[in-house]
Amino acid sequence: MADDLPRPHQYDYATGGWGSVKGMTRIELKAKAAPGALLTLKDQNKPGGYMCSSCAWTKPEDPHAFEFCENGAKATLWDLTIDRCTPEFMARHTVTELRGLGDYALERLGRLTEPMRYNPATDRYERVAWRTAFDEIGAQLRQLDPKSVTFYASGKAALEPSYLYALFARAYGHNNLPDSSNMCHETTSVGLKKVIGSSVGTCQMDDFDHVDVIFYMGQNPGTNSPRILHTLQKAVQRGCKIIVFNPLKEKGLREFVNPQNPIQMTIGKPTRIDHMYCQVRPGGDIAALMGVCKRVLELDREAREKGAADVLDRAFLDAHTTGFDAFLAKVESTGWDEIERASGLSRAEMEEAGDIYAKAGNVMGIYGMGLTQHVHGSQSIGMLVNLLLLRGNIGRKGAGCSPIRGHSNVQGQRTVGITEKVKLAPVEKYRELFDLETPEEDGHNTVSFLEGVLDGSNKGYIGLGGNLAKAVPDHELVHEAWGNMELTVHVATKLNTTHCMPGKNSWILPCLVRAEEDMQAGGSQWVSMEDSFSHIYGSRSSRTPASPHLKSETAIVCGLAKATLQGSHPKLTWDEWTDDYSRVRDCIAATYPDEFHDMNARMNKPGGFYRGNAAREREWKTDSGKAEFTDPTTLNACGIGDAEGRFHLVTLRSNDQFNTTVYGHDDRLRGLSGSRMIVMMKPEDMRAHALAEGDMIALVTDAGEAPGGRNETQRRVGGLKVVPYDLPTGTLAGYFPEVNPLIPLWYHDRLSQTPASKGVPVRIERA
Repeated sequence: MADDLPRPHQYDYATGGWGSVKGMTRIELKAKAAPGALLTLKDQNKPGGYMCSSCAWTKPEDPHAFEFCENGAKATLWDLTIDRCTPEFMARHTVTELRGLGDYALERLGRLTEPMRYNPATDRYERVAWRTAFDEIGAQLRQLDPKSVTFYASGKAALEPSYLYALFARAYGHNNLPDSSNMCHETTSVGLKKVIGSSVGTCQMDDFDHVDVIFYMGQNPGTNSPRILHTLQKAVQRGCKIIVFNPLKEKGLREFVNPQNPIQMTIGKPTRIDHMYCQVRPGGDIAALMGVCKRVLELDREAREKGAADVLDRAFLDAHTTGFDAFLAKVESTGWDEIERASGLSRAEMEEAGDIYAKAGNVMGIYGMGLTQHVHGSQSIGMLVNLLLLRGNIGRKGAGCSPIRGHSNVQGQRTVGITEKVKLAPVEKYRELFDLETPEEDGHNTVSFLEGVLDGSNKGYIGLGGNLAKAVPDHELVHEAWGNMELTVHVATKLNTTHCMPGKNSWILPCLVRAEEDMQAGGSQWVSMEDSFSHIYGSRSSRTPASPHLKSETAIVCGLAKATLQGSHPKLTWDEWTDDYSRVRDCIAATYPDEFHDMNARMNKPGGFYRGNAAREREWKTDSGKAEFTDPTTLNACGIGDAEGRFHLVTLRSNDQFNTTVYGHDDRLRGLSGSRMIVMMKPEDMRAHALAEGDMIALVTDAGEAPGGRNETQRRVGGLKVVPYDLPTGTLAGYFPEVNPLIPLWYHDRLSQTPASKGVPVRIERA
């Protein structure tokens, strides 16, 4: 690097190790975790214990002594704080005052303790009895057109309340059931299903014992899912090669020290994780994967010319796929110069990756939101599947496609009926089991819900967890309109910004966290959830709840439903389901008998139970009945190309963060700390724009006109400090949700409407 360029920030140590221990300890002190909270962690992710409320990584059949990671521990300790946000505290502060604090300060106020109703005359939340809250909310819901109300679900809610929430919505009269999947992996649900007939990944944990090569794309395990690093380390030590495609050089994909290994923690060396690290441009994965495919096809042609064995698995291609010829023609007609320009990689890099792929017996594709959150994210997923199909790397041991989910039960919620799409809802089973006729129209996803907020057609909002108004794009427009809704109801554990934007009638209903005991009339209750590998686990804890006034998510959903529906559907037995969650699981098993039969008996088996995946068995539930090659229409997924002065902004989480929950201001694994109002920039780009480290700038959206010219405004975030970082040319990075105001609501994946947060076109303005 030239002497006059600033040195990029970086973390000088391996992921994990003592840094992880120190990070967890720091958050324990900051959270003011209750006495015994650390002991609670010993049961985390273990059979008979409780399942982590952080990421959706699998819970092993044979767990380690400490089966939690740094971020999973942070989530639990954050939940088990001794601080309390009481009605007395709320009486001393207006909502306007509280909103000005920001989410970090609001979270640190502690656990909500009692239900509260907003009083617009005093601009305060005030204590209200549970029965009164249920009755008043139910009366409000009956006054509204059901199709003008949206029921949102955070991905943390367990299977039992999620199933009942979806049932309640449809009995009330709508399919407006967006969840956090709309913000992240809906592109998987749509794009993956289109090409292999499955909306979820095809891999299982034991596949990692047999995989030879992993293509790891657009996911940061060090921050987002640290427990996967144990699995990757084991695979690498066995000889597996991991090829990474990611704009940022994330430390978790470079080297790792296992905190559970005393030798490695003391005298051992870090494990190198990546075999190759390809710094692809934002959205450049389509081109990068095409380059790899192009090399594999060239190797196959050369082999055939020499009379050697085929590189492609032609038996698999003939029996199980369609569209190969069109894909082949597209690859052959696309030149290397185009591919290099669109990907940001050299031909040599892509050819090397292709050589490794062609020689590997079993290959797995792992990806995160770096693929899904683009205008053409579905095509990125399609290209990854194209690569896997060339050698039959779906539907056999040691191979497959594995999206890594974020929220602990976001995949499970979709499985048990939280979906806006009628064709995915179990409407026939609702009719059979409950004599329930459900609405025939598709409902709102998150984007269409927000459009309804903006145009005034959406009158009510129920939030089963989450901080949705902060997580969404287009803050200026959305926040201005949010309070115009007639009804806003929040099921929550701590205060956040969305609660401080009350509608004309608004309630906060405080709930248990998963690490607390859920005691009902039928005794201490189990809940369940689904991981990224489609395994179902039971979860139960014995921690004393933060307040005797808290209710479980299941009890709250049932209370709201009973008060709203008033016995109009006799087979919906809300009281019985509240008393004993095993009865809810009986309903889930009856609704989905092929996947959930004997649910109560199976969910507490070590490792849970697998609900199955047809694509893993090479049964392709696509329109064609086969796995489908896709012919990409673009080489870059961003949707908006390059222009003079235009950058593409990637949004990120920090190491002290889980979605909108910020535990602190340390991003240890990137060598950054102290502020979240930063923008990371390549040193060469800094010099080209006459910027020095510490300079203050603003970013302005450069996306052009919205379709139809609607919902337009200037999108600008100022007060951002420039920091040098190792990034591709023309790439910026900043923190979610601080830079979310820059993302237009209409800037989303073409098929799934997932916000395109990983390549937002922006320009720099001097502060």
